[in-house]
Amino acid sequence: MTAGRYAPSPSGDLHVGNLRTALLAWLFARSTGRDFLMRVEDLDIGRTADGAEARQLADLAALGLDWDGDVVRQSSRTERYAAALERLGVYECYCTRREILAAPSAPHAPEGAYPGTCRDLTEAERDVRRRERPAAVRLRATVPSFTVTDLLHGECTGAVDDFVLRRGDGTYAYNLAVVVDDAAQGIDQVVRGDDLLSSAPRQAYLTTLLGAVPPTYAHVPMVLGPTGVRLAKRDGAVTLAERGGPSVVLPELAASLGLRGSTPREMLDGFDPARLPREPWTLPI
Repeated sequence: MTAGRYAPSPSGDLHVGNLRTALLAWLFARSTGRDFLMRVEDLDIGRTADGAEARQLADLAALGLDWDGDVVRQSSRTERYAAALERLGVYECYCTRREILAAPSAPHAPEGAYPGTCRDLTEAERDVRRRERPAAVRLRATVPSFTVTDLLHGECTGAVDDFVLRRGDGTYAYNLAVVVDDAAQGIDQVVRGDDLLSSAPRQAYLTTLLGAVPPTYAHVPMVLGPTGVRLAKRDGAVTLAERGGPSVVLPELAASLGLRGSTPREMLDGFDPARLPREPWTLPI
């Protein structure tokens, strides 16, 4: 099976930017004969809003987006993440975010990259640090960078540091969960917002470490609010209901993408990724 997917986090209602990305993910998958899967990324309990998942799925269905099989929830798949962690070269890390930001970075390392503070601690040093705070688990990366090819952005090389795979509170990190799930579900096409493009090289690298083939990526432009920054609830009427429902939002999305049709199925006719806009779209308010 080959498939694309959409994977929202149930932290609140979807806004027009989320809906536009979901529509594009659906169009990419359906236009290439792939299945389209729905996965709820609900690992971070602290960011899960009551009823958000049901409202998100209802909005996607109201737009005319369908998906194959049952909805998958990451919260039910933690055993898979634990098993993957056992297969990787990892080490415990006791650093706080503040300590990482204050530590001197390696030459040419991107801002915020982990400087390797805990990489080579002795077991005695680890015993001391374990008594101070719970340990996160980091990947022991063996390459400084990795390259992916994106359908819209071309060849992209990004730094690979020793990124977190499991947080100190025991929550599995997004970078691990998304890689494990995509490989397990046969997802070979990932369409998402281009704010996540910088994550693709490290995720693709992790995919290879787990013995899978990285997916084809297409990072699509963001939707901006009236001030020119990423669209957010503060920008007013940004959800499906607030903007008047599918009859209003679908024509807006189609126009923003240069597509014809009043339903996603109609938009498939003539859909060509090469003709998609490469610049962000500012939502009319």
